[in-house]
Amino acid sequence: MSDAPKHPADPANELASGNSAIDPRDFRNALGTFATGVTIVTAMTADGRPYGVTCNSFASVSLNPPLVLWSLGMFSQGLTIFQNASHFAVNVLGASQQALASQFAKSSDDKFAGVNWTPGLGNAPVLTDCVANFQCRAANRYYGGDHIIFLGAVEAYAYNRREPLLFARGSFGRFIAGDDSKSS
Repeated sequence: MSDAPKHPADPANELASGNSAIDPRDFRNALGTFATGVTIVTAMTADGRPYGVTCNSFASVSLNPPLVLWSLGMFSQGLTIFQNASHFAVNVLGASQQALASQFAKSSDDKFAGVNWTPGLGNAPVLTDCVANFQCRAANRYYGGDHIIFLGAVEAYAYNRREPLLFARGSFGRFIAGDDSKSS
């Protein structure tokens, strides 16, 4: 008899088949307690149109080499755009950019209407006035349940000291810094 944990051969099938003991809505609520930053990930389509999507699944992976990741749902309208792009840009939004986050979160024929941007590496759009941007070469992608995880090799980046936009419990919010003068 083995004490090794018993894992299903394919966890994605376990969850997709309805055999999981975890309630999807309640699990989503629990995940929502983790505050994240808000980004818009952009790429250029094969026919030269800019494309972007609001994303809060962005994370750092490695400092050396500089790697980041983000994920996109398997049935997302823009999945093939990002799968075929040589580069993508992760644009970290500032506290005043809630409307921009909402604009890129909705389906639209032209999410870039009224948006200022410049072409970055691989022509991936770099949005103006963001808190930070990371221009990435598409390094790899992995299947993770109902999402694709994109790994990017950071080839250029920029940032400023403005306040970032946060997202938790289904709402946008702001960062409130602690008072460093009270620490010992």
